[in-house]
Amino acid sequence: MKLHQSKLANLNQFTGYGEGYVMVNQERFEGSVLVAADRVEPWSGQRLETLGNADFEPLLALAPEVVLIGTGSKLRFAHPSVYSALLQARIGVDFMDNGALCRTFNILCAEERRVVAVILHDQ
Repeated sequence: MKLHQSKLANLNQFTGYGEGYVMVNQERFEGSVLVAADRVEPWSGQRLETLGNADFEPLLALAPEVVLIGTGSKLRFAHPSVYSALLQARIGVDFMDNGALCRTFNILCAEERRVVAVILHDQ
């Protein structure tokens, strides 16, 4: 699906998504990725079922207000013990399907919120 772009200066925005990929600023990324307002990079998490606190440790250095976790085409949840490092740091965590994540991330970035998104895809 293509998202309408209302580009804000120097901020990443999701511009599309589909099976196995997301687009950030018109550039296609496949696999698991971490997206913040100022960066896009590979993310260690591969499957929701295998996530652990170690996968979320790099996010702590970014000091986000909220972390959005995209779980593919369907909404799924992980046990809070998996991401307890984020909870202990008082960082909000929200699970959503990838389409909802893309739209929510764009809105939060436009509001100048410190948001980080991590994307998983259907396996």
